Amino acid sequence: MTHPRRRPVLLAAVPVAVAALLAAADPALAAGPTGTRGVGDPYFPLAGNGGYHVGHYDLTLRYDPARKHLDGKAVLTARATRRLTRFDLDLHGLKVTGVTVDHAKAAFRRDGQELVVTPRHALRKGRAFRVAVTYAGTPQPVTDPDGSLDGWIPTDDGAFVAGEPQGAMTWFPANNHPTDKSSYDFTLTVPEGRTAVANGVLLSRRTAHGKTTFRWRQTEPMAAYLATATVGKFRVEQYTTRTGVKVYNAVDPREATAAAPVLKKLPSVLDWESGLFGRYPFRAAGAIVDRAPQVGYALETQTRPVYDSAPDLSTLVHETAHQWFGDSVSLTTWKDIWLNEGFASYAEWLYAEQHGGKTAQQTFDALYARPAADGLWAFPAGNPGSGANIFDTPVYARGAMTLHALRTAVGDRAFLRILRAWADAHRDGHGTTAQFEHFAERLSGKDLDGLFRTWLHTAGKPDRP
Repeated sequence: MTHPRRRPVLLAAVPVAVAALLAAADPALAAGPTGTRGVGDPYFPLAGNGGYHVGHYDLTLRYDPARKHLDGKAVLTARATRRLTRFDLDLHGLKVTGVTVDHAKAAFRRDGQELVVTPRHALRKGRAFRVAVTYAGTPQPVTDPDGSLDGWIPTDDGAFVAGEPQGAMTWFPANNHPTDKSSYDFTLTVPEGRTAVANGVLLSRRTAHGKTTFRWRQTEPMAAYLATATVGKFRVEQYTTRTGVKVYNAVDPREATAAAPVLKKLPSVLDWESGLFGRYPFRAAGAIVDRAPQVGYALETQTRPVYDSAPDLSTLVHETAHQWFGDSVSLTTWKDIWLNEGFASYAEWLYAEQHGGKTAQQTFDALYARPAADGLWAFPAGNPGSGANIFDTPVYARGAMTLHALRTAVGDRAFLRILRAWADAHRDGHGTTAQFEHFAERLSGKDLDGLFRTWLHTAGKPDRP
């Protein structure tokens, strides 16, 4: 994510993990016969749910922008990771009209953001099952701890749909934590003249009786917060890159002039980042450029980032880098978000360095010159302290500075090998800060405990590396 209000000025022009979180939160919950309210994330304790893993979401949505009304049916194909007599789904607002488990009616009740489902018969551990939820209403975004809007955010011609960290639950019932990654199918119906853009590859578009239905498919695993179903009046551009990636850009006509020269560089940015980080991890790429001034940020929705206005080149580089760091390699707890934002920010530094801008060392030096009282040093990048801080300056800038300190310590060749190998080793999965620290030490052959302790885990302005 980039967030102009909080983002630092950096440049010039797996189920096992879920179980571990549950056990840490409450060992009794990890072994019980019911699912759990949340997976025990320290910053968002109600996010996600225990007791099952969702392998696939099939979402069928109809949205009327004039009435701001959504009708939805979500079919989740899941597997029980323990015996379940009931389980939870995350769903904020919206009226649920029916729930079935394996085609049999199931009892359900609402409890805050939890939709509590009781199937007719208990689900044994290891059993695959299908949950279907029908629902309707006016989606309402959530307000995050830092005051930002998140989720289904209405615009003057549709909706800007961006879910980090909590917003997926505002428009579909989900196991809404990054440790639960799934494939997706989307069937989105909107008034003729509107475009509905989701993740992955566009399978079909059909117009009849004043409505247009778009079918999208995201085959690679995706965390729920990275899903989108953005609706608006868009100019659409489609092409396939020389490496076979299907690109789909949807741009609000009011942003088209400013966006065009930046989006033209997307293929070269994909090639450049693939050269550094390894093969692009998805079949599709692109951008959604909306006009949504009430949002105030861009987000790395998987395969197709969403921008609240025309992005500059640094923002395009940042969100594209997230396709490796954040999307393909997902965090395990929100505390580790520097693994997303620090890496994407450092990609900006590297891009500038290799394209005639400031060197990464110059950017590092300019940041380090800030006084000890500056907000850059408010907390260590590896421990933001709460969900209110996960998009603050230290996560981005000090996170990137950590990577530059690592680069300085191990040398360019070893550093770039670490980045590429990390993205490859954890492709379609998850990582933690501790894993990255051990990974960097193993690949470099150096003792890096002091470096990481200083830059990631110690409060205050560090001594120079």
